Amino acid sequence: METAQVRAWFAGRLPEGWFTGAPEIVQDREEIAVLGALPEPADDVPEEERAALVEGLVLRFREETREQRIEIAREAERRFRQKVSWGVVCGGQTVMFTTLSVPVMTRLRQSERQVLDTLVAAGVARSRSDALAWCVRLVGRNTDTWLAELRDALRHVDRVRAEGPDL
Repeated sequence: METAQVRAWFAGRLPEGWFTGAPEIVQDREEIAVLGALPEPADDVPEEERAALVEGLVLRFREETREQRIEIAREAERRFRQKVSWGVVCGGQTVMFTTLSVPVMTRLRQSERQVLDTLVAAGVARSRSDALAWCVRLVGRNTDTWLAELRDALRHVDRVRAEGPDL
């Protein structure tokens, strides 16, 4: 199912007032992540109280919407045949409530395995699997702009393919 259809379905299905705007929908082969922005704390909140306030806002939203989120996720999972995860953005923080951890198989050469083994030996990761996940997160953080441009290009390719002739 195309992300535009998924986005439209969630826009119609989510209760008004949950988020300050339209939620961000991030979809891959296994999962649909729904990420909405909560109202930001007031500017006059002292910095030493801000983190606790954000934590409280996030926890309140999570508890107050739990039953409805579960119901909506079940509907979406039946319709789109993908798991749904939820998260919020508030006070400059992104908090995911539920996410999938999907195993990924890869083949690595010895020099690449040695990188993972070094991370394990140094205590950065508990296992090669954790070390590989750490590396992916690090690359993702350091190449956000490049990855965003690549994703935009892929969306353009998908759109052009959809406009092409059916084979």
